[in-house]
Amino acid sequence: MAKTGYHRADRVADQIRMEVADILMRKIKDPRVQSVTVTDVKLTSDLRIARVFVTTMGTEEEERNVLAGLAQANGFVRGELGRRLSLRYLPEIVFAKDVSGPRGDRVLKLLDE
Repeated sequence: MAKTGYHRADRVADQIRMEVADILMRKIKDPRVQSVTVTDVKLTSDLRIARVFVTTMGTEEEERNVLAGLAQANGFVRGELGRRLSLRYLPEIVFAKDVSGPRGDRVLKLLDE
């Protein structure tokens, strides 16, 4: 019988989400990334790539600036994660815009109609 539930990748993803949020809030001084919220982290099954989903309030231009700031801080964030986590292989960090919020709002609006 197959086990269902909480797998190691899920636990590591939760830990990465908390640590990246803390690093962005406390360690990064770039004003472009001050208003970022880390919403989710998806890890590949081999734990080599972590896709970090972020959201921010602002226009499309501000969101592009935020993603550019995160891309620039990627090496620093990964280095901090390496100091905080005990993993054999530190996953490559890929920041991505979280589109689930607007999509969920649209679904709720359609359900209300």
